[in-house]
Order: sequence, then C-alpha cells, then structure tokens
Amino acid sequence: MTLSHRRGALAALTVTILIWAYSWVVMKQVLAYAGPFHFAALRYLLGAAVLFAALLLTRQSLQPPPFLPTLLIGLCQTAAFQGLEQWALLDGGAGHVALLAYTMPFWAVPLAWLMLGDRPTARHWAGIGLAAIGLTCIIEPWHDLGSTLSTTLAISGGFAWAAGTVLSKRMFRRHSPSVLNLTAWQMLLGGMTLGLLALAVPERAIEWNLAFVAGLAYSVVLASSLAWWLWSIVLQRLPTTVASVSSLGVPIVSVLLAWMILHEQPSMMEMAGIVFVLLGLLAVSGVGARRRTGES
Repeated sequence: MTLSHRRGALAALTVTILIWAYSWVVMKQVLAYAGPFHFAALRYLLGAAVLFAALLLTRQSLQPPPFLPTLLIGLCQTAAFQGLEQWALLDGGAGHVALLAYTMPFWAVPLAWLMLGDRPTARHWAGIGLAAIGLTCIIEPWHDLGSTLSTTLAISGGFAWAAGTVLSKRMFRRHSPSVLNLTAWQMLLGGMTLGLLALAVPERAIEWNLAFVAGLAYSVVLASSLAWWLWSIVLQRLPTTVASVSSLGVPIVSVLLAWMILHEQPSMMEMAGIVFVLLGLLAVSGVGARRRTGES
C-alpha cells in the first residue's frame, strides 16, 4: 500500500468516527420531534434506498442474497439493534447508550464460538472480564436508577448487533455476496420490520420541522450511507486490528460530544467504567486479528 493510500484510509477512519459519534447526539435530539420507531424506520428505509441507488450507479447486481440468512441479519443488525438503541435514548443519555452499544465486540466472542466454531483465547476471556467490570461500574446496580430500562435496552441492542455481525460473517463464508448488496438488502428488510413496528406501537406523531428534517438527513446521508462507504475503504486498506480497535473511538467521542452539547456530564464511576470497558474491548478486538486480516 502506498503512503497516500494509507493516509487516505486514516482520513476516512477519522471522518467515520466523527460522523458516527455525532449521530448518537442527533438520534437523541430528534426524539423531541418523533417516536423512536418512526424515526428508525424512516432512517433505514431511506438509507436502503440510497444504497440501492449506489448499486445502480456502480452497475452491481440487484439480485438479493439468500433470503432467510439476509432476513435474520436485517432483523438483528438493523431492526433489533437500531430499534432498541433508539428506544433506549428516550430515557438514557446519548453517551451512556452509545458506550453500552459498543460493547458489541465482546458479545460477539461467545456467539462466534457457538455459531462459527471460533474458540476464544485466554485474552478474549480476560477482555470479557474487564468489560463486565466496566459495565457494572456504568450500570451501578447498587443504586435504584431510573435508567434501568434504558440500560437494559442498550445492552440488548449491542447483543443484537453482535448477532448480526456473526450472522454476516457466516453469510460471507457460505455465499460470498458483495458487501454493498448484502448491506442494502438487510437494511431494507430491517427497515420494513421497523416500519411495521412503528405502525403497531402507539407513538407521538412526527413533527415535521427543520430540526427533524436536518436530523433525518444527517442520519440517512451521512451516518447510514457516507460513513458506511468510508468504513468499507478503511476495511480494504487498513489491517483489521487497526480498524476494529480504532472504531472504539466512537463511543468515547460520543460521550465527550454529549457532555459538550447535551450537558450529560459522566460521573466518576461512569468514567471508571469507560476505562474498564475500553480495556476489555481492546483485548477482544486485537486478539488474533493480524492472523485473520482477510476476515471482516
């Protein structure tokens, strides 16, 4: 890889982290104008439309991947993950929810063992233990917190994301679809599920104003489309270890942005929890990645 290609990949990684980190603040702000499921459905149905347009522009096949595996990925990675996280933001802070969502890597470790036969190493288990200590500090179960539901939803969303990630790996191993094609189809199926959920669950009507439209546009065009494209560049040009570990900057930047913009100041116990979770995620994400650079 040339130096210019590496610099371009690092620039793409930086922009991706900033876009995704700020998207948690946007997701929190738009709840003043819409219910969580209506917003999530709109975001991902429109995001899928953008990805299908990208397939047409790049002259790639529109033929769907195997239906059942794609549906399962869409249910986990889009419908459950995004629906639960958006719901969690009703009562939870943006930084707090983002941090719990990004515990996904250590949920993926036991799931990959069960579903793919990827046996965890001692360092994997050490990472899970550190992250568990961090989660305990963040949740503070010895307090009667009003955010218990939000915390449970956020962690469940991270678990759903992990399941979608492992299912995607299995799909690539068995059927080798194009990344853009699989992402577009699973996002469409997940977005349709969110749409049905939005119709079934009583929610406040959408307040169509400039703030809501701007938040929706940011989520669709930048967080769901541009950032995904930049992330694909990162995965192509940088080692898996560098990409996966660097992505942990998203929840940290989210915490800082939520502090600055939404005035969500983390407590000392939450800060300690952040440190433990990051140590755990670094351990999980970095193990064996250099030996499996070709995996995604």
